[in-house]
Amino acid sequence: MRLEGNVCIITGGGSGIGRGAALAMAQEGATVVINGRTESKLVSVKAEVEAAGGTAVSYAFDVADYDAVEQMTADVLEKFGRIDVLVNNAGHSSQHRRLLNTPPEEMRSVIDSNLMGTFFCTKAVVPAMLKAKSGTIINISSLAAVTPGPFSGFAYGAAKAAVINFTEFLNADLRNTGIRASVVVPGEVATPILDNRPVPPDAAARATMVDVDETSAAILLIATLPQRSNIPELVIRPTMHRNMTGEIVELDD
Repeated sequence: MRLEGNVCIITGGGSGIGRGAALAMAQEGATVVINGRTESKLVSVKAEVEAAGGTAVSYAFDVADYDAVEQMTADVLEKFGRIDVLVNNAGHSSQHRRLLNTPPEEMRSVIDSNLMGTFFCTKAVVPAMLKAKSGTIINISSLAAVTPGPFSGFAYGAAKAAVINFTEFLNADLRNTGIRASVVVPGEVATPILDNRPVPPDAAARATMVDVDETSAAILLIATLPQRSNIPELVIRPTMHRNMTGEIVELDD
């Protein structure tokens, strides 16, 4: 029970990596606070955690809503008196991936969910961590950040690159405060978000990807390190490199 007594906030906790991280942290004794935009998904994950003997609370809102982020943070501190870990996992890509065929509203939505939400949630929890002189912030990026191209889309790649930069900033800005920041940079992970791609990968392709359990294990490794140690960046990618050329949407699609 390496996280016994800890309170861990996980955004995007209703499915995929967020759900996996919530279950893994709860198994280690943490009280998990899950956020997402779809209440039914959060209810389901909360029930899973509780069925396994863990403790979970959920908040349904968009992380790009700063007032809602602040309200959640205040409520968590009132209920539990502490915030030990924040996992900034919420985010999505756009249906369109090329510069000329992506509507402005999709660009803004991708930046808001992946980047602004990460900014907002971090800003909200840091004061409590500073007071405690301890805290762990784990940001979820993507290999799209370091290998930009039309496969992952420009808006998503740019947002995730900014998440890596922001993590480095946090370690400089919060130096010697007891707070550590880490970024997980996964390659393709087999999660339900793949169904939203312009050309969803088939079952055979998904079988070669990193599994949610492996990504959750990476997050758990960072969260359970002694506070004196940090992994500033952890890259996890599939061993097998698959041919994705058939999944790149043409400019005029």
